[in-house]
Amino acid sequence: MVNIEKIINKKVLSDFNKDGAVLLKNIFKDWVDDIKVGIEKLMNNPSPRERSYKPKDGTAPFFQDLNNWNRIQEFKSFIYSSNSGLIAARLMNSKTARFFHDHVLVKEPGSSIVTPWHQDQPYYCIKALQSVSFWIPLDKIEISTSLKCVAGSHLWGKLHKPKRFNGEDLFENDNSEEMPNIDDNILNYRILSWKMEPGDAIAFNFRIIHGANANNNLSSRRRVFSARWVGDDARYVDLKGKGSPPFENINLKTGDKLDTPDFPVIYNS
Repeated sequence: MVNIEKIINKKVLSDFNKDGAVLLKNIFKDWVDDIKVGIEKLMNNPSPRERSYKPKDGTAPFFQDLNNWNRIQEFKSFIYSSNSGLIAARLMNSKTARFFHDHVLVKEPGSSIVTPWHQDQPYYCIKALQSVSFWIPLDKIEISTSLKCVAGSHLWGKLHKPKRFNGEDLFENDNSEEMPNIDDNILNYRILSWKMEPGDAIAFNFRIIHGANANNNLSSRRRVFSARWVGDDARYVDLKGKGSPPFENINLKTGDKLDTPDFPVIYNS
């Protein structure tokens, strides 16, 4: 049994607020096997939202699929039966934890696909300061293939232009500020990244700048389940179904609370 009080301590809460990302060791270790089963089910029967990127150099693909918790029982069980909602609420300093969506990311051995620096918030049909994503590996991960976060970037007060993996703008006529060139100025930033075991989690704010390298491990997949949560202040933003993931049939207006079964409240203090 995981001791939540010990893991989500004052230092962790302080670091999450200050840096925007923290490592939670062993926090979801009891769910690794179930989530692995769910990922295999998903890869065998992906949704219409599935996006797999196949490198031009012929190396292995990068599989992604989003928002499948309602049809993959193992994902739904994790959301409702783990303590992830309680943990999310504490990290967000929120009375409630509302589930936003899940995201599966599988980089096969040797995949050359790099996840470019980006923020998650600009892709989403919500506006929230209280937010947290749990990035949960199902395989052992070295720092070379782990998530990388720019410490404190969630506090910069900027939302940078969201782009597709091919470099195209996600939204037409988007005049948002371009992402700064992190790689060429890497010494100007404090980069957070951790070696991880299955069931660990990196918890990060939707506004933090983050990315990930290619999977240079030729013998191991990099399977990740990401569970994304919002708190009391979350409000809907109408993106006309063009966000990622797309929510095309939501009966909400910009500024509304997310009071719909699509975004269930899992924890309420």
